[in-house]
Amino acid sequence: MTAPPANPIRVLVAKPGLDGHDRGAKVIARALRDAGMEVIYTGIRQTPRMVVQAAAQEDVAVLGLSILSGAHMELMPEIMRLLREQGMEDVLVVLGGIVPEEDREPLSGIGVSAVFGPGTSTNDIIEYINANVSPL
Repeated sequence: MTAPPANPIRVLVAKPGLDGHDRGAKVIARALRDAGMEVIYTGIRQTPRMVVQAAAQEDVAVLGLSILSGAHMELMPEIMRLLREQGMEDVLVVLGGIVPEEDREPLSGIGVSAVFGPGTSTNDIIEYINANVSPL
């Protein structure tokens, strides 16, 4: 058995908006934890302000958001604005859920690092985070 990393990557997984379907977010949270990351899951129906406050309080390196409701183009600009206001531009922001292809470029333009759609392998998400977060 290997020892856990001395400074595990801290990840906040959140479900902003009114979407109550959280099975996928829970699967991702567990996979990240099993990969040695420290995961905080905030639960469903979080406001953008609640998400960013939790990310700041937990001093996370990664903010993983799950949005299945189609409200990503309303919620993500607000979350990104609040992160900037908090001086948290260095937080890696990834989004999972139902995101049409035409929305991916605008999301990238506001600072969303990656969008993972349904069926994405948890290993792909883990590898992406490991490759894009600098060790402490």
